[in-house]
Amino acid sequence: MEPKHCFGFFFIQIGLMEVEAFLSEEQEKEVVQSIREAESNTSGEIRVHFEKSLDLDPIKRAQELFYHLGMDKTQFKNGVLFYVAVDDHKFAIIGDEGIDKVVPDDFWESIKDEVINEFKKGNPTQGLVLGILHAGEKLKEYFPYGDKDENELSDEISKRH
Repeated sequence: MEPKHCFGFFFIQIGLMEVEAFLSEEQEKEVVQSIREAESNTSGEIRVHFEKSLDLDPIKRAQELFYHLGMDKTQFKNGVLFYVAVDDHKFAIIGDEGIDKVVPDDFWESIKDEVINEFKKGNPTQGLVLGILHAGEKLKEYFPYGDKDENELSDEISKRH
């Protein structure tokens, strides 16, 4: 079963840039901290991936990365990937089948809208932080943190040039 998803386009005045320049080192730390905070309340696993551009539909590319990053291997099938194609101004969020079996159909829409709204305002860090924390809160309802939970995936942002 393919992960469910949402995607959107964002237009901010970033022009063409290197993936490393999309967020500063401090902004990346803020995003990573939001992942850790979100995961402290849920057994869900959240990852963020940046790419310069893509050759595929953003959902298809995010699905490829989901498997490449091993996100389909979590114990409860509750991984979430935030994918950003920097130069193409495209964003996708996808979650594994364990999530999709239990959440309402509009689960991803509100998170996607929150992220995209901030991206359009020129606040990509705030968009990702809000989206990640929102995802963590929603996941907490269905996948609460347990005593034996462990961090199954890296919290660091992955990148491809």
